Amino acid sequence: MAGSGFGKLFRITTWGESHGEAIGAVVDGCPAGLSLCEEDIQKYLDERRPGASEFATPRKESDTVRILSGTFEGKTAGSPISMIIYNQNVRSSDYSDLADKYRPGHADYTYDMKYGFRDWRGGGRSSARETAARVAGGAVALKLLEELGIRIDAYTKSIGPVECSPEKTDLEEASRNSLRMPDREAFEKASEYLKELMKDGDSSGGVIECRISGVPAGLGDPVFDKLSADLAKAVFSIGAVKGFEIGDGFAAARAKGSENNDAFIPSDNGAVTLATNHAGGILGGISDGAEIIFRAAFKPTPSISSEQETVDIEGKPVRISIKGRHDPVIV
Repeated sequence: MAGSGFGKLFRITTWGESHGEAIGAVVDGCPAGLSLCEEDIQKYLDERRPGASEFATPRKESDTVRILSGTFEGKTAGSPISMIIYNQNVRSSDYSDLADKYRPGHADYTYDMKYGFRDWRGGGRSSARETAARVAGGAVALKLLEELGIRIDAYTKSIGPVECSPEKTDLEEASRNSLRMPDREAFEKASEYLKELMKDGDSSGGVIECRISGVPAGLGDPVFDKLSADLAKAVFSIGAVKGFEIGDGFAAARAKGSENNDAFIPSDNGAVTLATNHAGGILGGISDGAEIIFRAAFKPTPSISSEQETVDIEGKPVRISIKGRHDPVIV
């Protein structure tokens, strides 16, 4: 199974399965001398940790990370950084009756078609559990980016029909509520919406918005290695992502050129800046110095307890109701 790594000079590879003994990540290309300890990684894993709210899977995992290699006396050594997170609360028996059935919305069928084999215990590598390993690798990347003055903020833009108001956006509020929505009123409406779906055994989709500040102009290449293309590939590799846009994104298709173009203007210190940011910080695949803004659309959690139609591995029609511990919303 190829394709478990991303990056060139700085590369992150994840490994492990949802119901295996452990999952983990290897980071290669991190320079030596960067201050790094397990607490730097753990704080992000704690934010992602399952079972932390009523809207997250009830699967209880401490997600405690151990650094196995690549550091010495609290600093990176320049060698591969290997990290492990043990799975502690697996209940594979929850999935035993699905071993011969294809779950709608899951990768069961496509895995069988490609490999002639699949791990039916929670989805194996296609499980959202894999993202814990990405968080561990991303924590190392964030430490390095902080040294360069680059900041990344991500939050829930919308859940189902409930969308945060740009005028009410408060990043501190996002850190205070369980849905990570920067609009208190939207959070309360989305909470009620999700509670109703949970009663019906259903789930919801949503959108995440990400803002990256401090990126200098000139990063990225103009053709296949566009900064926007690399971002899109990274984000689309996350399970359940079905849409991606930068800046005004799809709204730009409805705009006129006179509305969509960002005027170049001099800043107070004489440097070139932009009057607006419809492009989302990237022009021609290269960063323009403005804040990079992108959004990712996540589909609803496909594991729902409502009865659904499907087929078994012999192609015979069956009906299933998926048991187990699942998030009512992935975003």
